[in-house]
Amino acid sequence: MAEPPDLARDSDALTPLLEELAEGFAELPLSTGVSIDARARDVLHETAQRLQDNFPYFHPLYAGQMLKPPHPVARVAYQLAMSINPNNHALDGGRASSAMEKEAVAGLADMFGWQSYLGHLTSGGTMANLEALWVAGQLAPGTAVLGSEQAHYTHARISQVLKLPYESVASDARGRMSTQALAQRLRGGGIGTVVATLGTTGYGAVDPLPDILKLREEFGFRVHVDAAYGGYYALADNLEPETRASFDAIGEADSIVVDPHKHGLQPYGCGSVLFKDASVGRFYRHDSPYTYFSSDELHLGEISLECSRAGAAAAALWATQRLLPLNPGGEFARDLERCRGAALALFARLQDDPRYLTAFAPELDIIIWGPRGASAEAVSAASRAQFEAAARHNLHLALIEVPVALLLPYWGEVALDGADSVTCLRSCLMKPEHLDWVDRIWQILDELGAG
Repeated sequence: MAEPPDLARDSDALTPLLEELAEGFAELPLSTGVSIDARARDVLHETAQRLQDNFPYFHPLYAGQMLKPPHPVARVAYQLAMSINPNNHALDGGRASSAMEKEAVAGLADMFGWQSYLGHLTSGGTMANLEALWVAGQLAPGTAVLGSEQAHYTHARISQVLKLPYESVASDARGRMSTQALAQRLRGGGIGTVVATLGTTGYGAVDPLPDILKLREEFGFRVHVDAAYGGYYALADNLEPETRASFDAIGEADSIVVDPHKHGLQPYGCGSVLFKDASVGRFYRHDSPYTYFSSDELHLGEISLECSRAGAAAAALWATQRLLPLNPGGEFARDLERCRGAALALFARLQDDPRYLTAFAPELDIIIWGPRGASAEAVSAASRAQFEAAARHNLHLALIEVPVALLLPYWGEVALDGADSVTCLRSCLMKPEHLDWVDRIWQILDELGAG
């Protein structure tokens, strides 16, 4: 089994960098600070022992939830910045890291073809989506927000917080928003915003953004793209044509959310929100006479609903993007393509094996399947049993409740009558090295399928 992230190597890299950083403050008089004494070391030893009670998220045999280890450069850059602990709310709280954030966010915007925009990092996708829908609500107060029934559950919750009506739109047989259902609802009026999800967290489904944009021409609503999970796939060149078309159209959206702490190789939490129309910054204006006094330049707190935000997150993202630029055909993009390649390879093994039931092929790097059974109840029981058995073989999967309506086109031989959903197995093959481990993963599933 592979070793966990080499934190000792991180430490070897960090020590001289901390010394280099300290040279920038060499003119200051010495001051005493808190040190790691014997008592503190005991606490830290206990902390390390407690943290052993975790799944091996760093390992390719962890193929369950959306947990992708940060790049070593991101880890070291984060720790380096934490020695200062900058706050990117105001320039005097994080002067260097604020500049790094602006440069890193420019890289994200450029990935979608935007040179003019308003954007910043957030603590995660939930806050980023909240800001996008908050701006949408400011522009069209009281109008409803529509999202696919497979959209992230937080959109409904965020809309409730913002006092905006929220409605779900039916999905098609691949878990994508049904444009027919969307058009029917739009004819009823009262819709201010449609959330297009490019990479649902359940199935990795990509909503048909070009069709949604055509409906915008007719009905005049705002389009928000939630690409928290899938956004970086804009760089990949091994997508299906329909999926590729949706990613190519992202630049036509009004706002975009993408999470660097998912596919962007960053520690939690690091999300981002981008607005095509920079003038929406007017909604953020507020008075803070004790905060924004150090410079006439834009302070990031002036375009964010959040106040204190970790400058270390900006430093880590900036460093990672310097090492791995967000270019089609580059190393970062090729690693994304390996993730999708792994999902396609494992899906093909499952699809060709009569002991397993599959549905739609993965659009990105998430796959769902179940052990064959005669009924919904039998498949659900077998999925739960195989989930537990796989963990005993150090293969960590996830479980998902899939609506029966989504499985009917694929599982005609399974008695699904009377059931609302079926418990299935789910994998997020988000690590590039998953491609090298498909054989090992399949070996375990093959053994489990043999009983």
